[in-house]
Amino acid sequence: MMQCEPIKTDSYYHIFNRGNNKQLVFFEERNYHHFLRLTEKYLLPVCDIYAYCMLPNHFHLLIRTKNDIENRSISQAFSNFFNSYAKAINKAYNRTGSLFQDRFKRKRIEDEKYLQNLILYIHRNPENHKVISNFREYQFSSFSKLVSDSSTFLQRDQVIDLFDSIDNFDYLHSQTEVESKWDLNFD
Repeated sequence: MMQCEPIKTDSYYHIFNRGNNKQLVFFEERNYHHFLRLTEKYLLPVCDIYAYCMLPNHFHLLIRTKNDIENRSISQAFSNFFNSYAKAINKAYNRTGSLFQDRFKRKRIEDEKYLQNLILYIHRNPENHKVISNFREYQFSSFSKLVSDSSTFLQRDQVIDLFDSIDNFDYLHSQTEVESKWDLNFD
């Protein structure tokens, strides 16, 4: 099990978790939308969102914590976010107990190339898990929001800048393999 370090300000993190016993955390479409609403409510005050993907039994978030927030406030916001989602699911589906496998996992990202590869990994995740045959068509990932002009809470310009251009962003997503030297298998 990966040891969880405290979340610090002004840092990139890969935040991820899965359902308890690998069970579902999203049961129907409205759950994904509720998760995103709670993301906006609880997380946007303490971090910027760069990428996300929600699959039936797990999720990935790529965030950058803000630099003018106390570390403790960031951790509390995440705790409130996950508790709120779990309580809503338990109530809606008349279930009890833990929804998530454990505390949410996080990995601090300090290398720009790793950050780029992580974005590719997150967006390709639905295809890698055979949830859909073309990750570009998956509606519960940030990919389509990042390549469109639609309104979004994502840091679209910063993400595209990491890849130099929208064309390069799109091209690199079309490559079949993410650089193998990066340990990106978090599921």
